[in-house]
Amino acid sequence: MILQSVIDIAEICARKGVQDIVLSPGSRCAPLVLAFARHPQLRVRTVSDERSAAFIGLGIAQQTQKPVVLVCTSGTAAYNYAPAVAEAFYQHIPLLVLTADRPPEWVDQLDGQTIKQSHIYGGHVKRSLDFPVETSHADSQWHATRLINEALNETVAFPKGPVHINIPLREPFYPEEGETFAYGAYVKIIEEFPSSGQLSQDVVTTLQDELKGFKRILVVAGQGRKDQALQEAVWHFCQSTGAVFVTDTISNQQVEGETISYHDVFLAAKSAKTEPAIQPDLLLTFHKSLISKNLKLYLRGQQNMQHWHVQPAGQVADTFQALTRIIRAEPKVFFQQVTLNETNAKVAPNFANAWFELNAQGKSVLERFQENSPFSEFKVCHQVLRSLPTNSILHLANSMSVRYANLIGVSALENVEVMANRGTSGIDGSTSTAVGAALSTDKLVTLLTGDMAFLYDRNALWHNYLPQNLRIMVLNNHGGGIFRMIEGPRSQPELGPFFETDQRQTAQKTAEDMGLTYLKVTDGNALAEALPKFFDLSAGPQLLEVETSSPENYQVFAAYREMVQQEISLGKNSTSQL
Repeated sequence: MILQSVIDIAEICARKGVQDIVLSPGSRCAPLVLAFARHPQLRVRTVSDERSAAFIGLGIAQQTQKPVVLVCTSGTAAYNYAPAVAEAFYQHIPLLVLTADRPPEWVDQLDGQTIKQSHIYGGHVKRSLDFPVETSHADSQWHATRLINEALNETVAFPKGPVHINIPLREPFYPEEGETFAYGAYVKIIEEFPSSGQLSQDVVTTLQDELKGFKRILVVAGQGRKDQALQEAVWHFCQSTGAVFVTDTISNQQVEGETISYHDVFLAAKSAKTEPAIQPDLLLTFHKSLISKNLKLYLRGQQNMQHWHVQPAGQVADTFQALTRIIRAEPKVFFQQVTLNETNAKVAPNFANAWFELNAQGKSVLERFQENSPFSEFKVCHQVLRSLPTNSILHLANSMSVRYANLIGVSALENVEVMANRGTSGIDGSTSTAVGAALSTDKLVTLLTGDMAFLYDRNALWHNYLPQNLRIMVLNNHGGGIFRMIEGPRSQPELGPFFETDQRQTAQKTAEDMGLTYLKVTDGNALAEALPKFFDLSAGPQLLEVETSSPENYQVFAAYREMVQQEISLGKNSTSQL
């Protein structure tokens, strides 16, 4: 007989607003599979590869911001969830991870598919819980119900993240003939309401008084979702304080003419790094990680700077080695509350001018270089990012794809939201995450990825749910081209076989096997001709492979770097007099 408490896990999930379940088939997890698959209110998908399944679930939750339930069988299946679980932890994505297990007495007894699963994800989950082995007693039933409620509440409590429940199950796994299979009509539901995240008036007054004492305020947004109200709040804050707003591509806060978006270009120049006019005395940050290494290194080098981070709850990272204050508030609420009623009289007028002048120079250098440069990955990315359909979603794989995109930027006028797995910055689940996002929206979802990341995650497409709105662009330089861009490995004789890992595969067979229309280009004219068809929303899932040479990509990028060093200089050859 299947335990009622296990069946009721699905009912609790449904009543608490869960919509999406991603299962991976197995024997030990059969009671969980039946409970979720038979529930009329849940959308259940089966993905055989647990690693891909977990990243697909992450992509769904990343898009919906609602908990997604993952279910797998016992043994190493659970370990295959680990990369996505870690990414979800650092990216604050809500996942409820349910791993079926052998009863505890069979652990370490050489029984099949049995490993130490309790707390298997270590510190990379918000909580790790063990479901009761027996729930025949009323207290055990109460315990089981309470655990599921607590776990789901924890996934969405700030900061959102993954919660693991290990569920030991004894046979029989399947209902006997004539046995009633029904969800509990009166399962216990525990609701939790978040706090408002408001600052008290005393705190607001103190912060406003202190803000008036700073002359050079820099606001930096980490990875986050598009939020018009937040953008407006920061803009009004900048207007009253003279602050400058710096936005990475994955911050999704860029506003043309109002934010600094080409910092990754101009901060690579030695002249900009040492320019006194742009040095801040206060750094205000919110949201998660940054892509730009140039920006991170620059801020770490500021010796006389205070750093305030705004975050309603949870651990705060001292990314720039300068953290002096943690402000517990929602960023939007913080900027709305502390915006000054009068202009800050002490603001240094040349601070914002200098940042915007360098930003204009960075944009000018980038666009002029792209206009005259030969065909390469860098030019391809520029062409693609300037051609994205309005109101679409861009997913960026890690390694060079996300770095190119941060240099080039995505125009805010295109209303494109940019997503990337920058919690752990691994290449292992980029395609799966994009697939999960495409399953959760009607918008066109474009993945920009390299050959290594794509080949590593081919099982992202091995299921029966291929989204019609999915577009995958593979930049194939037949190896890990990023290592040729880095001075250390580039100068070693082992570069090809041991760092780049030369490979001759293409994406064609994978595309054909998995049902995607396959396109291939090797020059700029062919790419320009292919893009309108590629971005046609009615054309079905497509994969466009762009083949380039790794040595030539490096030569082009090296020429770009040299141009940056030569032409970025504050006050000279300026393209803007803001």
